[in-house]
Amino acid sequence: MTTPVRLALLGCGTVGAEVVRLLHEQAADLTARVGAPLEIAGIAVRRLGRDRGELPVDPALFTTDALGLVKRDDVDLVIEVVGGIEPARSWLVEALRAGKSVVTANKALLAEDGGALHDAAAEGGADLYYEAAVAGAIPLLRSLRESLHGDSITRVTGIVNGTTNFILSAMDATGAGFTEALDEATELGYAEADPTADVEGFDAAAKAAILASLAFHTRVTAAHVHREGITEVTAADVASAKAMGCTIKLLCIASRGPDSSGAESVSVRVHPAMIPVGHPLASVGDAFNAVFVEADAAGELMFYGRGAGGAPTASAVLGDIVAAARNHLAGVRAPSESAYAALPIRPMGEAVTRYHISLDVADRPGVLAAVAGVFARHDVSIATVRQAPAPTGPADGATGPVGRGGDAILVIVTHTAPDAALAATVDELRRLDIVRSIASVLRVEGGDR
Repeated sequence: MTTPVRLALLGCGTVGAEVVRLLHEQAADLTARVGAPLEIAGIAVRRLGRDRGELPVDPALFTTDALGLVKRDDVDLVIEVVGGIEPARSWLVEALRAGKSVVTANKALLAEDGGALHDAAAEGGADLYYEAAVAGAIPLLRSLRESLHGDSITRVTGIVNGTTNFILSAMDATGAGFTEALDEATELGYAEADPTADVEGFDAAAKAAILASLAFHTRVTAAHVHREGITEVTAADVASAKAMGCTIKLLCIASRGPDSSGAESVSVRVHPAMIPVGHPLASVGDAFNAVFVEADAAGELMFYGRGAGGAPTASAVLGDIVAAARNHLAGVRAPSESAYAALPIRPMGEAVTRYHISLDVADRPGVLAAVAGVFARHDVSIATVRQAPAPTGPADGATGPVGRGGDAILVIVTHTAPDAALAATVDELRRLDIVRSIASVLRVEGGDR
């Protein structure tokens, strides 16, 4: 019998327990694929006495000493599904520097300090795999890192958070407000008890940083990502999007192109946006993920599937374990980090986008001309204008913003312009006496640029 490849598993929650089950259930097939048995050497957990159900593993393998487990001489590979920055970073740096390959699903750590992990992997001659960190079982990161390595990727646009996609899909389908849709997502188990990381865009921003790093051969961290969540999206915004033939999605958008001085740079942002219903991402509903990649030679590519959950994430982890184990047996390494481009990060103000702006204005002659003048002063071209009397009270079933008698709702969609110019336009509009309030501001993506 070939000597087994011994694994240290850090974490045994939803994903870790599923990894254990899959290692047991598919043991024969995994042995054939790797060329040697995969054997769990130990499982590090926070609490030994926690009920983990009927796991097919010897209870004696559990330990609370994660660092001690990582340092053991009989451990070949380390699998981390704990999450968080510390102590996970210390554990993984220790493993990689010792030449032990790592498989991790820790998007937060990779987005904050992935460079430290890559440097440790290079120092120890070890592999660092993290397919499960973005979009669950969708084979996305390996495609960017290997399959498209000979191409030039220009843009990556994705729905990478299932919770927010479920919420926005529910709002679109039923006309519900954000709070009602969030309550439904929580009841169905799509949203955590504290949904902040999802609804405020932190989760998507971490994934956007990882995607941009791979796509553009540049170290991008979460701090480089412009981030906005979906908590301000209203039923009125969803209704207005429908009237334009659009739907609203929380998008991560990473692009490569010239900055204001003409130098090549990278822009990375996460925010809600209206996209046309004919866009490939518009039909992605429920808690599914999808990523749209644009490359010079390959053209347009779409990756779609379940982006979260124990089984899909564990599937991605197992795929990485097989790859790392095979490399371990062969004495070779996977392709190392490619960050040769080291492109500067373009500030959000230079991102070229479009705005949808809903204004509550005084309903009298000259208002439209005054508003248009503000756009002209900031060099922002107006694409469409729609005006309607504002409702005077919250009538049953009303989906539009509520105004006052003598006011009107003005809905303006711009042509493309730098985000800084659009933001300055909105700031000046707020100061106009004729503008009672700005009901909403949303970006519009995926149409004419």
